[in-house]
Amino acid sequence: MAFDEMLTAENLPRPPYKDYHEWYAAQDTAHLIRKTQDAENIFRKTGITFAVYGHADSSEKLIPFDIIPRIISAREWRKLAQGIEQRVLALNAFLDDIYHKQEIIKAGRIPRELIEKNVAFLPEMIGFKPPGGVYTHIVGTDIVRTGEDQFYVLEDNARTPSGVSYMLENRETMMQMFPELFTLNKVQRVEDYPRLLRQSLAAVAPPGCKGKPRVAVLTPGIYNSAYYEHSFLADQMGVELVEGSDLRVLDGKVQMRTTRGYEAIDVLYRRVDDDFLDPLTFRPDSALGIPGIMDVYRAGNVTIANAPGTGICDDKAIYSYMPEIVEFYTGRKALLENVPTWRCSEPASLKYVLENIADLVIKEVHGSGGYGMLVGPTATKKERSDFAEKLSARPSNYIAQPTLALSTVPIFVNKGIAPRHVDLRPYVLVSDKVKIIPGGLTRVAIKQGSLVVNSSQGGGTKDTWVLED
Repeated sequence: MAFDEMLTAENLPRPPYKDYHEWYAAQDTAHLIRKTQDAENIFRKTGITFAVYGHADSSEKLIPFDIIPRIISAREWRKLAQGIEQRVLALNAFLDDIYHKQEIIKAGRIPRELIEKNVAFLPEMIGFKPPGGVYTHIVGTDIVRTGEDQFYVLEDNARTPSGVSYMLENRETMMQMFPELFTLNKVQRVEDYPRLLRQSLAAVAPPGCKGKPRVAVLTPGIYNSAYYEHSFLADQMGVELVEGSDLRVLDGKVQMRTTRGYEAIDVLYRRVDDDFLDPLTFRPDSALGIPGIMDVYRAGNVTIANAPGTGICDDKAIYSYMPEIVEFYTGRKALLENVPTWRCSEPASLKYVLENIADLVIKEVHGSGGYGMLVGPTATKKERSDFAEKLSARPSNYIAQPTLALSTVPIFVNKGIAPRHVDLRPYVLVSDKVKIIPGGLTRVAIKQGSLVVNSSQGGGTKDTWVLED
Protein backbone atom coordinates (compact mmCIF):
# COMPACT_ATOMS: atom_id res chain seq x y z
CA MET A 1 0.00 0.00 0.00
CA ALA A 2 1.49 3.34 -1.07
CA PHE A 3 1.98 6.10 1.48
CA ASP A 4 -0.58 8.89 0.89
CA GLU A 5 1.16 12.20 1.56
CA MET A 6 -2.09 14.13 2.08
CA LEU A 7 -4.42 11.74 3.93
CA THR A 8 -4.00 9.26 6.79
CA ALA A 9 -5.60 5.81 6.81
CA GLU A 10 -8.52 7.43 8.64
CA ASN A 11 -8.96 9.86 5.69
CA LEU A 12 -7.80 12.81 7.79
CA PRO A 13 -5.39 15.43 6.43
CA ARG A 14 -1.75 15.17 7.51
CA PRO A 15 -0.45 18.33 9.25
CA PRO A 16 1.16 20.01 6.17
CA TYR A 17 -2.09 19.68 4.23
CA LYS A 18 -4.51 20.77 6.98
CA ASP A 19 -5.19 24.32 5.77
CA TYR A 20 -5.22 23.31 2.12
CA HIS A 21 -7.63 20.42 2.82
CA GLU A 22 -10.09 22.75 4.55
CA TRP A 23 -9.91 25.17 1.61
CA TYR A 24 -10.39 22.38 -0.94
CA ALA A 25 -13.46 20.99 0.88
CA ALA A 26 -15.17 24.36 0.43
CA GLN A 27 -14.54 24.54 -3.34
CA ASP A 28 -17.00 23.84 -6.13
CA THR A 29 -15.80 21.07 -8.47
CA ALA A 30 -16.99 22.91 -11.58
CA HIS A 31 -14.96 25.95 -10.49
CA LEU A 32 -11.81 23.84 -10.14
CA ILE A 33 -12.42 22.23 -13.56
CA ARG A 34 -12.46 25.75 -15.04
CA LYS A 35 -9.23 26.55 -13.15
CA THR A 36 -7.58 23.48 -14.69
CA GLN A 37 -8.58 24.73 -18.14
CA ASP A 38 -7.25 28.21 -17.24
CA ALA A 39 -3.91 26.69 -16.27
CA GLU A 40 -3.68 24.84 -19.59
CA ASN A 41 -4.43 28.10 -21.43
CA ILE A 42 -1.70 29.90 -19.47
CA PHE A 43 0.84 27.24 -20.38
CA ARG A 44 -0.25 27.29 -24.02
CA LYS A 45 -0.02 31.10 -24.30
CA THR A 46 3.33 31.16 -22.51
CA GLY A 47 4.68 28.48 -24.82
CA ILE A 48 5.69 26.05 -22.08
CA THR A 49 6.23 23.00 -24.26
CA PHE A 50 8.61 20.10 -24.81
CA ALA A 51 9.37 17.79 -27.72
CA VAL A 52 10.02 14.04 -27.71
CA TYR A 53 12.74 12.87 -30.08
CA GLY A 54 12.18 9.77 -32.17
CA HIS A 55 8.38 9.81 -31.98
CA ALA A 56 6.25 9.77 -35.14
CA ASP A 57 4.48 12.77 -33.66
CA SER A 58 7.40 14.96 -32.64
CA SER A 59 5.38 18.17 -32.41
CA GLU A 60 5.69 20.42 -29.39
CA LYS A 61 3.55 19.20 -26.50
CA LEU A 62 2.14 20.81 -23.37
CA ILE A 63 3.30 19.13 -20.20
CA PRO A 64 0.25 18.23 -18.06
CA PHE A 65 -0.03 20.46 -14.99
CA ASP A 66 -2.03 19.53 -11.90
CA ILE A 67 -3.58 22.29 -9.78
CA ILE A 68 -3.29 20.50 -6.40
CA PRO A 69 0.08 21.38 -4.83
CA ARG A 70 2.40 18.91 -3.19
CA ILE A 71 3.06 20.16 0.34
CA ILE A 72 6.16 19.43 2.44
CA SER A 73 6.61 20.56 6.04
CA ALA A 74 9.57 22.68 7.15
CA ARG A 75 10.79 19.77 9.31
CA GLU A 76 10.69 17.30 6.42
CA TRP A 77 12.49 19.77 4.16
CA ARG A 78 15.31 20.39 6.65
CA LYS A 79 16.00 16.67 6.74
CA LEU A 80 16.00 16.45 2.95
CA ALA A 81 18.16 19.55 2.50
CA GLN A 82 20.86 18.25 4.86
CA GLY A 83 21.05 14.98 2.97
CA ILE A 84 21.05 16.69 -0.44
CA GLU A 85 23.87 19.07 0.54
CA GLN A 86 25.98 16.20 1.88
CA ARG A 87 25.46 14.26 -1.34
CA VAL A 88 26.23 17.18 -3.68
CA LEU A 89 29.45 18.02 -1.82
CA ALA A 90 30.48 14.35 -2.02
CA LEU A 91 29.80 14.29 -5.77
CA ASN A 92 32.00 17.34 -6.30
CA ALA A 93 34.80 15.81 -4.20
CA PHE A 94 34.44 12.54 -6.12
CA LEU A 95 34.83 14.31 -9.47
CA ASP A 96 37.87 16.23 -8.26
CA ASP A 97 39.41 12.97 -7.03
CA ILE A 98 38.81 10.83 -10.13
CA TYR A 99 40.31 13.53 -12.35
CA HIS A 100 43.33 13.94 -10.06
CA LYS A 101 44.74 11.51 -7.45
CA GLN A 102 42.03 8.82 -7.70
CA GLU A 103 42.32 8.04 -3.99
CA ILE A 104 38.93 6.30 -3.94
CA ILE A 105 40.18 3.80 -6.54
CA LYS A 106 43.48 3.27 -4.70
CA ALA A 107 41.50 2.62 -1.51
CA GLY A 108 39.57 -0.13 -3.31
CA ARG A 109 36.19 1.52 -2.76
CA ILE A 110 35.35 1.70 -6.49
CA PRO A 111 36.65 -0.58 -9.28
CA ARG A 112 39.12 1.18 -11.57
CA GLU A 113 37.43 -0.11 -14.74
CA LEU A 114 34.12 1.44 -13.66
CA ILE A 115 35.77 4.85 -14.01
CA GLU A 116 38.34 4.44 -16.75
CA LYS A 117 36.11 2.41 -19.10
CA ASN A 118 33.11 4.68 -18.54
CA VAL A 119 32.05 6.55 -21.69
CA ALA A 120 31.22 9.62 -19.56
CA PHE A 121 34.74 9.79 -18.09
CA LEU A 122 36.76 12.41 -19.99
CA PRO A 123 40.54 11.88 -20.02
CA GLU A 124 40.77 15.50 -21.22
CA MET A 125 39.80 16.61 -17.70
CA ILE A 126 42.58 14.67 -15.94
CA GLY A 127 44.82 17.02 -13.95
CA PHE A 128 42.62 20.07 -14.61
CA LYS A 129 40.81 21.89 -11.79
CA PRO A 130 37.91 24.12 -12.94
CA PRO A 131 37.60 27.71 -11.63
CA GLY A 132 36.67 27.69 -7.95
CA GLY A 133 37.18 23.92 -7.86
CA VAL A 134 33.49 23.44 -8.73
CA TYR A 135 32.43 20.72 -11.16
CA THR A 136 28.70 20.44 -10.47
CA HIS A 137 27.36 24.00 -10.54
CA ILE A 138 23.71 22.96 -10.98
CA VAL A 139 22.49 19.60 -9.68
CA GLY A 140 19.08 17.94 -9.74
CA THR A 141 18.69 15.14 -7.20
CA ASP A 142 15.70 12.86 -7.86
CA ILE A 143 14.05 11.76 -4.64
CA VAL A 144 11.24 9.32 -3.93
CA ARG A 145 9.28 8.73 -0.76
CA THR A 146 7.85 5.50 0.64
CA GLY A 147 6.66 6.47 4.12
CA GLU A 148 6.34 9.08 6.87
CA ASP A 149 10.07 9.80 7.10
CA GLN A 150 11.33 7.48 4.39
CA PHE A 151 13.05 9.30 1.54
CA TYR A 152 15.45 7.75 -0.99
CA VAL A 153 17.61 9.17 -3.75
CA LEU A 154 16.52 7.61 -7.03
CA GLU A 155 19.26 9.15 -9.18
CA ASP A 156 21.64 12.08 -9.51
CA ASN A 157 21.55 14.59 -12.39
CA ALA A 158 24.91 16.31 -12.51
CA ARG A 159 25.39 16.87 -16.24
CA THR A 160 22.61 19.25 -17.34
CA PRO A 161 19.58 18.81 -15.05
CA SER A 162 16.41 20.08 -16.70
CA GLY A 163 12.92 21.05 -15.58
CA VAL A 164 13.60 24.11 -13.42
CA SER A 165 11.54 26.31 -15.77
CA TYR A 166 8.50 24.14 -14.98
CA MET A 167 9.13 24.62 -11.26
CA LEU A 168 9.08 28.40 -11.73
CA GLU A 169 6.13 28.50 -14.11
CA ASN A 170 4.13 26.15 -11.89
CA ARG A 171 4.55 28.51 -8.96
CA GLU A 172 3.70 31.61 -10.99
CA THR A 173 0.57 29.92 -12.37
CA MET A 174 -0.60 28.85 -8.91
CA MET A 175 -0.06 32.33 -7.47
CA GLN A 176 -1.98 33.82 -10.37
CA MET A 177 -4.94 31.44 -10.07
CA PHE A 178 -5.13 30.88 -6.30
CA PRO A 179 -3.63 33.92 -4.53
CA GLU A 180 -5.72 33.21 -1.43
CA LEU A 181 -3.90 29.93 -0.86
CA PHE A 182 -0.61 31.75 -0.38
CA THR A 183 -2.22 33.80 2.35
CA LEU A 184 -3.54 30.68 4.10
CA ASN A 185 -0.23 28.82 3.73
CA LYS A 186 3.19 30.36 4.37
CA VAL A 187 5.10 28.90 1.44
CA GLN A 188 8.84 29.34 0.99
CA ARG A 189 9.87 31.17 -2.18
CA VAL A 190 11.28 29.62 -5.34
CA GLU A 191 10.98 32.78 -7.46
CA ASP A 192 14.52 33.85 -6.57
CA TYR A 193 16.06 30.96 -8.53
CA PRO A 194 17.13 32.94 -11.65
CA ARG A 195 18.79 35.63 -9.52
CA LEU A 196 20.52 33.01 -7.36
CA LEU A 197 21.61 31.08 -10.46
CA ARG A 198 23.23 34.16 -11.96
CA GLN A 199 24.93 35.00 -8.65
CA SER A 200 26.19 31.44 -8.31
CA LEU A 201 27.57 31.34 -11.86
CA ALA A 202 29.23 34.75 -11.47
CA ALA A 203 30.89 33.55 -8.25
CA VAL A 204 32.88 30.91 -10.19
CA ALA A 205 34.13 33.20 -12.97
CA PRO A 206 37.75 32.64 -14.03
CA PRO A 207 40.33 34.23 -11.71
CA GLY A 208 41.45 36.67 -14.43
CA CYS A 209 37.95 38.07 -14.92
CA LYS A 210 37.89 41.86 -14.54
CA GLY A 211 34.73 43.58 -13.34
CA LYS A 212 31.26 42.04 -13.51
CA PRO A 213 31.46 38.57 -15.12
CA ARG A 214 29.64 38.15 -18.41
CA VAL A 215 27.39 35.06 -18.31
CA ALA A 216 25.67 33.39 -21.28
CA VAL A 217 23.49 30.31 -21.81
CA LEU A 218 24.68 27.98 -24.60
CA THR A 219 21.81 26.16 -26.33
CA PRO A 220 21.90 23.57 -29.13
CA GLY A 221 19.14 25.63 -30.79
CA ILE A 222 15.42 25.84 -31.33
CA TYR A 223 15.02 22.15 -32.23
CA ASN A 224 16.27 20.95 -28.84
CA SER A 225 13.52 19.47 -26.64
CA ALA A 226 14.42 21.82 -23.77
CA TYR A 227 14.86 24.99 -25.86
CA TYR A 228 12.00 26.69 -24.02
CA GLU A 229 13.89 26.28 -20.75
CA HIS A 230 17.16 27.58 -22.22
CA SER A 231 15.53 30.76 -23.50
CA PHE A 232 13.45 31.14 -20.33
CA LEU A 233 16.47 30.98 -18.02
CA ALA A 234 18.55 33.36 -20.16
CA ASP A 235 15.68 35.84 -20.15
CA GLN A 236 15.04 35.50 -16.41
CA MET A 237 18.75 35.94 -15.60
CA GLY A 238 19.10 38.85 -17.99
CA VAL A 239 21.93 37.20 -19.94
CA GLU A 240 22.51 36.30 -23.57
CA LEU A 241 21.18 33.09 -25.12
CA VAL A 242 23.78 31.89 -27.61
CA GLU A 243 24.41 29.06 -30.03
CA GLY A 244 27.81 27.73 -31.02
CA SER A 245 27.69 29.76 -34.25
CA ASP A 246 27.47 32.98 -32.17
CA LEU A 247 30.79 32.27 -30.47
CA ARG A 248 34.41 31.91 -31.49
CA VAL A 249 37.80 31.71 -29.84
CA LEU A 250 39.74 34.98 -30.20
CA ASP A 251 42.84 36.10 -28.31
CA GLY A 252 42.62 33.10 -25.98
CA LYS A 253 39.01 33.87 -24.93
CA VAL A 254 35.57 32.66 -25.89
CA GLN A 255 33.97 35.69 -27.54
CA MET A 256 30.40 36.45 -28.57
CA ARG A 257 29.42 38.25 -31.73
CA THR A 258 27.57 41.52 -30.94
CA THR A 259 26.64 44.67 -32.85
CA ARG A 260 29.78 46.23 -31.32
CA GLY A 261 32.04 43.41 -32.49
CA TYR A 262 33.20 40.40 -30.46
CA GLU A 263 33.03 40.53 -26.65
CA ALA A 264 34.43 38.00 -24.15
CA ILE A 265 32.24 35.52 -22.25
CA ASP A 266 33.44 34.63 -18.75
CA VAL A 267 30.91 31.96 -17.73
CA LEU A 268 29.06 29.68 -20.13
CA TYR A 269 26.05 27.82 -18.74
CA ARG A 270 26.05 25.12 -21.36
CA ARG A 271 23.08 22.96 -22.27
CA VAL A 272 25.09 21.12 -24.93
CA ASP A 273 26.38 17.60 -24.22
CA ASP A 274 30.13 16.95 -23.82
CA ASP A 275 30.45 15.18 -27.17
CA PHE A 276 29.27 18.26 -29.06
CA LEU A 277 31.05 20.95 -27.03
CA ASP A 278 34.27 21.25 -29.03
CA PRO A 279 34.73 19.66 -32.48
CA LEU A 280 38.51 19.98 -32.11
CA THR A 281 38.48 17.83 -28.96
CA PHE A 282 35.40 15.62 -29.17
CA ARG A 283 33.10 14.93 -32.14
CA PRO A 284 34.62 16.57 -35.23
CA ASP A 285 31.21 16.65 -36.95
CA SER A 286 29.59 18.78 -34.23
CA ALA A 287 28.10 22.05 -35.42
CA LEU A 288 26.72 22.86 -31.96
CA GLY A 289 29.91 23.69 -30.07
CA ILE A 290 32.81 26.12 -30.27
CA PRO A 291 36.08 24.97 -31.91
CA GLY A 292 38.90 25.42 -29.40
CA ILE A 293 36.78 26.09 -26.30
CA MET A 294 38.46 23.26 -24.38
CA ASP A 295 41.87 24.92 -24.86
CA VAL A 296 40.46 28.18 -23.47
CA TYR A 297 38.86 26.26 -20.62
CA ARG A 298 42.07 24.44 -19.68
CA ALA A 299 43.95 27.76 -19.84
CA GLY A 300 41.59 29.08 -17.15
CA ASN A 301 39.97 31.76 -19.31
CA VAL A 302 36.34 30.60 -19.24
CA THR A 303 34.11 28.70 -16.82
CA ILE A 304 31.90 25.96 -18.27
CA ALA A 305 28.94 25.03 -16.10
CA ASN A 306 28.53 22.20 -15.51
CA ALA A 307 32.10 21.11 -16.07
CA PRO A 308 32.78 18.62 -18.87
CA GLY A 309 33.05 15.09 -17.50
CA THR A 310 30.45 15.50 -14.75
CA GLY A 311 28.12 13.13 -16.59
CA ILE A 312 29.87 10.17 -14.98
CA CYS A 313 27.89 11.02 -11.83
CA ASP A 314 24.66 10.33 -13.75
CA ASP A 315 25.79 6.77 -14.45
CA LYS A 316 23.55 4.34 -12.56
CA ALA A 317 26.43 1.95 -11.87
CA ILE A 318 28.26 4.83 -10.14
CA TYR A 319 25.00 5.59 -8.31
CA SER A 320 25.10 2.11 -6.79
CA TYR A 321 28.37 3.10 -5.06
CA MET A 322 27.08 6.41 -3.69
CA PRO A 323 26.86 5.21 -0.05
CA GLU A 324 30.61 4.42 -0.22
CA ILE A 325 31.34 7.67 -2.09
CA VAL A 326 29.53 9.82 0.49
CA GLU A 327 31.22 8.13 3.43
CA PHE A 328 34.67 8.23 1.76
CA TYR A 329 34.60 12.00 1.19
CA THR A 330 32.52 13.25 4.12
CA GLY A 331 33.54 10.75 6.81
CA ARG A 332 29.86 10.16 7.64
CA LYS A 333 27.16 7.74 6.59
CA ALA A 334 24.84 9.07 3.90
CA LEU A 335 21.92 10.99 5.42
CA LEU A 336 19.81 10.12 2.38
CA GLU A 337 19.82 6.47 1.40
CA ASN A 338 20.00 4.99 -2.08
CA VAL A 339 17.31 2.71 -3.37
CA PRO A 340 18.73 -0.86 -2.96
CA THR A 341 20.51 -1.68 -6.23
CA TRP A 342 21.82 -4.84 -7.91
CA ARG A 343 24.75 -4.37 -10.29
CA CYS A 344 24.05 -6.78 -13.12
CA SER A 345 27.76 -6.81 -14.01
CA GLU A 346 28.26 -9.01 -10.93
CA PRO A 347 27.40 -12.68 -11.67
CA ALA A 348 25.53 -13.31 -8.41
CA SER A 349 23.45 -10.16 -8.89
CA LEU A 350 22.72 -11.01 -12.51
CA LYS A 351 21.50 -14.48 -11.48
CA TYR A 352 19.20 -12.95 -8.85
CA VAL A 353 17.82 -10.34 -11.27
CA LEU A 354 17.08 -12.88 -14.00
CA GLU A 355 15.33 -15.14 -11.51
CA ASN A 356 13.23 -12.26 -10.11
CA ILE A 357 12.75 -10.15 -13.24
CA ALA A 358 8.97 -10.04 -12.74
CA ASP A 359 9.38 -8.12 -9.46
CA LEU A 360 12.17 -5.66 -10.35
CA VAL A 361 12.75 -2.41 -12.21
CA ILE A 362 15.74 -2.75 -14.56
CA LYS A 363 17.48 0.33 -15.99
CA GLU A 364 20.28 1.07 -18.43
CA VAL A 365 23.27 2.57 -16.61
CA HIS A 366 23.33 5.51 -19.06
CA GLY A 367 19.56 5.65 -19.60
CA SER A 368 17.34 8.64 -18.89
CA GLY A 369 13.84 9.90 -19.51
CA GLY A 370 12.23 6.58 -18.62
CA TYR A 371 13.64 4.91 -21.75
CA GLY A 372 15.53 1.62 -21.96
CA MET A 373 14.00 0.29 -18.75
CA LEU A 374 11.73 -2.58 -17.73
CA VAL A 375 9.14 -2.33 -14.96
CA GLY A 376 8.80 -6.02 -14.21
CA PRO A 377 5.39 -6.09 -12.47
CA THR A 378 3.65 -4.21 -15.32
CA ALA A 379 5.52 -5.86 -18.23
CA THR A 380 4.11 -8.73 -20.26
CA LYS A 381 5.70 -12.18 -20.19
CA LYS A 382 7.14 -11.60 -23.69
CA GLU A 383 8.54 -8.17 -22.71
CA ARG A 384 10.28 -9.74 -19.71
CA SER A 385 11.64 -12.56 -21.86
CA ASP A 386 12.96 -10.18 -24.53
CA PHE A 387 14.52 -7.95 -21.89
CA ALA A 388 16.18 -10.92 -20.20
CA GLU A 389 17.97 -11.66 -23.49
CA LYS A 390 19.30 -8.10 -23.71
CA LEU A 391 20.30 -8.23 -20.06
CA SER A 392 22.18 -11.53 -20.48
CA ALA A 393 23.97 -10.23 -23.57
CA ARG A 394 25.21 -7.02 -21.90
CA PRO A 395 24.86 -7.34 -18.12
CA SER A 396 27.24 -4.45 -17.36
CA ASN A 397 24.82 -2.13 -19.16
CA TYR A 398 22.12 -2.58 -16.48
CA ILE A 399 21.27 -2.19 -12.83
CA ALA A 400 18.13 -3.44 -11.09
CA GLN A 401 16.08 -2.14 -8.19
CA PRO A 402 13.04 -3.31 -6.25
CA THR A 403 9.67 -1.95 -7.31
CA LEU A 404 9.09 0.61 -4.57
CA ALA A 405 5.66 1.59 -3.35
CA LEU A 406 6.20 5.24 -4.29
CA SER A 407 4.20 7.73 -2.26
CA THR A 408 1.10 9.28 -3.78
CA VAL A 409 -0.32 12.76 -3.76
CA PRO A 410 -3.75 13.75 -5.03
CA ILE A 411 -4.32 15.07 -8.54
CA PHE A 412 -7.50 16.81 -9.61
CA VAL A 413 -9.78 14.83 -11.92
CA ASN A 414 -13.31 15.62 -13.09
CA LYS A 415 -14.82 13.62 -10.22
CA GLY A 416 -12.64 15.22 -7.54
CA ILE A 417 -9.25 13.94 -6.43
CA ALA A 418 -7.35 10.72 -7.11
CA PRO A 419 -3.96 9.49 -5.82
CA ARG A 420 -1.00 9.31 -8.21
CA HIS A 421 2.66 8.38 -7.73
CA VAL A 422 5.28 11.15 -7.65
CA ASP A 423 8.96 11.92 -7.37
CA LEU A 424 10.76 15.16 -6.54
CA ARG A 425 13.69 16.92 -8.20
CA PRO A 426 15.13 19.62 -5.92
CA TYR A 427 17.64 21.97 -7.58
CA VAL A 428 21.00 22.78 -6.01
CA LEU A 429 23.37 25.64 -6.91
CA VAL A 430 27.05 25.20 -6.04
CA SER A 431 29.69 27.93 -6.07
CA ASP A 432 31.46 29.35 -3.02
CA LYS A 433 28.41 28.07 -1.10
CA VAL A 434 25.61 25.56 -1.61
CA LYS A 435 22.08 26.87 -2.16
CA ILE A 436 19.14 24.47 -2.29
CA ILE A 437 15.87 25.83 -3.68
CA PRO A 438 13.05 24.96 -1.23
CA GLY A 439 10.93 22.35 -2.99
CA GLY A 440 11.79 21.72 -6.59
CA LEU A 441 9.89 20.01 -9.39
CA THR A 442 7.32 17.39 -8.46
CA ARG A 443 6.76 15.04 -11.37
CA VAL A 444 3.57 13.01 -11.28
CA ALA A 445 2.44 9.86 -13.09
CA ILE A 446 -0.88 11.09 -14.51
CA LYS A 447 -1.88 7.60 -15.61
CA GLN A 448 -3.54 5.56 -12.85
CA GLY A 449 -1.22 2.90 -11.44
CA SER A 450 1.81 4.11 -13.43
CA LEU A 451 5.18 4.56 -11.75
CA VAL A 452 6.75 6.47 -14.69
CA VAL A 453 6.68 10.22 -14.06
CA ASN A 454 8.77 11.48 -17.01
CA SER A 455 7.03 13.99 -19.27
CA SER A 456 8.27 12.09 -22.32
CA GLN A 457 6.34 9.06 -21.00
CA GLY A 458 3.07 10.90 -20.25
CA GLY A 459 3.90 12.28 -16.80
CA GLY A 460 2.97 15.74 -15.57
CA THR A 461 4.06 18.26 -12.96
CA LYS A 462 2.68 20.13 -9.97
CA ASP A 463 3.73 23.01 -7.74
CA THR A 464 5.79 21.95 -4.71
CA TRP A 465 5.27 23.87 -1.48
CA VAL A 466 7.73 23.85 1.38
CA LEU A 467 6.02 25.46 4.34
CA GLU A 468 7.71 27.87 6.70
CA ASP A 469 7.90 26.96 10.40
